[in-house]
Amino acid sequence: MVRIKGVHHLAMATRDMNGTIRFWRDLLGLRLVAGLGKKGYKFYFFEMSPDNYVVFFEWPGVEPVPEKDHGYPFSGPLVFDHVSFRVENDEMLWEVKDKLEAAGFWASDPIDHGIIHSVYAFDPNGIPIEFTAVVEGIDIGLDPKLVDSSPVPAALEGPEPDPAKWPAVLRPTPPEDRAVFPGEGTELVSGEKKNRWEGLPKLKRA
Repeated sequence: MVRIKGVHHLAMATRDMNGTIRFWRDLLGLRLVAGLGKKGYKFYFFEMSPDNYVVFFEWPGVEPVPEKDHGYPFSGPLVFDHVSFRVENDEMLWEVKDKLEAAGFWASDPIDHGIIHSVYAFDPNGIPIEFTAVVEGIDIGLDPKLVDSSPVPAALEGPEPDPAKWPAVLRPTPPEDRAVFPGEGTELVSGEKKNRWEGLPKLKRA
């Protein structure tokens, strides 16, 4: 069975990479660990933790989205409601709230959701973001609960995956036909392009 191990990266878009770097790197403290692109196109990686990134494309025609309150019903095209970033504890929630407000950004007071405490805000592109501290001793993965008063039928079947709900793979791709094709980003490791950070001290993880 396919096992998803986590989120490698969240890919979002901006028309102002400079302002996006100022917010995500300098205000929120995420390391900028990779950048590629050319005039009219950029693709930059901000590191949350090893192998976990927030990434942004920069395209000149992108417009900031209208702010939509986190978790409120909406009609019309919508890709996602908001993205939540875990922080270590409640003290960090107050720290991020104070930093955001000092920089002129709106941030909610911490909200108690039972399993988590959260502070809500928006990045400069209008993207709704949440900062989450897990309540100590709570692990919903170890003790799943369905308290929806009107659950959909699939949810009533329980928390465990049931691969039998989908057709079995009858013709797996044979090893001799498996190939990985080059795409955007190979220049980060190929040495084909000049590294503009060459000569800077090696960064260290906190």
